[in-house]
Amino acid sequence: METPDTGMTAARAPRRYPRSFFGLLLCGFLLVAAPLAGGLAWSSWNIEKLSERSATAVFNAAQVARASRSLVNRIGSIERMAHQLATDPTEELVADYQRVHRSFKSVAGELSRLPMDVEQLGVVYRTVAHEQALYELLAASGAKPDAKVVQQRTAELADSGYEALAISYLAADREAERLRSAAEAVQWQIAVLLLVCTAFALAVALFLTRVIARPISELDAAIRRLGSADFASPIAVSGPQDLRDVGERLDWLRRRLTELEEQKNRFIRHLSHELKTPLSALREGAELLQDGVAGELAPSQRQVVGIMRENSLRLQRMIDELLDYQRAAYAASSLDVDRVQLDRLIDRVAGTHRLAAQAKGQRFEVETRPVALVADAEKLGSILDNLIGNAVKFTPPGGEVRVHACGESGGVAIDVLDTGPGVPEGEREAIFDTFFRGRATAGGRVAGSGLGLAIAREYAQAHGGRIAVVPGRNGGHFRVTLPVAPPSVAVRTA
Repeated sequence: METPDTGMTAARAPRRYPRSFFGLLLCGFLLVAAPLAGGLAWSSWNIEKLSERSATAVFNAAQVARASRSLVNRIGSIERMAHQLATDPTEELVADYQRVHRSFKSVAGELSRLPMDVEQLGVVYRTVAHEQALYELLAASGAKPDAKVVQQRTAELADSGYEALAISYLAADREAERLRSAAEAVQWQIAVLLLVCTAFALAVALFLTRVIARPISELDAAIRRLGSADFASPIAVSGPQDLRDVGERLDWLRRRLTELEEQKNRFIRHLSHELKTPLSALREGAELLQDGVAGELAPSQRQVVGIMRENSLRLQRMIDELLDYQRAAYAASSLDVDRVQLDRLIDRVAGTHRLAAQAKGQRFEVETRPVALVADAEKLGSILDNLIGNAVKFTPPGGEVRVHACGESGGVAIDVLDTGPGVPEGEREAIFDTFFRGRATAGGRVAGSGLGLAIAREYAQAHGGRIAVVPGRNGGHFRVTLPVAPPSVAVRTA
């Protein structure tokens, strides 16, 4: 028994696939999830960064505001002491003032070390300079200061302190506005990123769908070809290794079926040939006996010889039909196409059955329109001859046979209708199988070899069309649909 050839498809797949179909699905899932996961990670990082920035800004603004208020409080104390020193400078008051000065310096130093912008630092340094000038005026000179000068210096110091406090509040407001703008920017970026990632993920999903569906569709097409007995085309499946292995096994099955089909055809040809020689001798002997060559026959003997002759002729016809089917199966793959006027062909074929219909008292009606198509006239005529002949044969005396043909979108449709018993629902598909003759009717066993409709289907499929039983009415109704031109054929030119 032949085994699958496992080393024949090394170069079948132009793309690099994982070794298994499960691996292909897993890779597809990871590729689709990767942009979404990346977008989610980037969004999380930006939100965390914005949160840290917000916490830092709030903490810094709180520290600057607290230090600025503490500085203003120190300035208030310095202002009161300065007015007292300007009127009554005592040693105790000078000592208190020096302590407040040191406290002011400590708060100012702490404030200057905090993260501030240039404007805030400038105000802080200016406030420190005013306080230092006032300190030198009051405590360092040792003389009684001028009250107007002290008033002026304290006013400048107070203005600088309140300006520093106001600027700290404004800086906090500006930082809050910057945070709000940053939050809106991050929100917009996240929305755009999500749209881009979703679109990219969908594009990757569509691409992977085509990649994954391709080997599946190839397997489906290969199985359909095997089911329709198309063994000519090799089967090659791309994709992961396990699917390619399935394709190789299907191709091995195709080759085995081809060999079996060839063996069957060869057996039928040989059997038919071997049967025809003794059958011809038997038929000729029956003819000689019936003609009285071997002497006069008694009536009972003549009856026996008649039975022998009739059945030998019937067996001869069955062998001829079997050979015709084999020839039809071969001829279906080699159409001799030309432009055919369908209405004229139908009239010519129908004319050969009119006498038989008239002999049975049947009403025979042909309705066609001028329709031209590209087809093999002989094989198309064989289809029509078989369908019209069956309609006349199975329609009872006094019945009706109608043939109707018209053009439709992209092709033509031929309907053959009769008022006979019709085709039972369970036999509408099997009636086109080889050697199927149907069950017995009221008039007895259905005559024929069961090859006519099988040959008609072979010819219709060779033209790229189909033949089927149309349900929904009493009697028989067969419809042949054909394209205007068979696929992959060239019209013969004069």
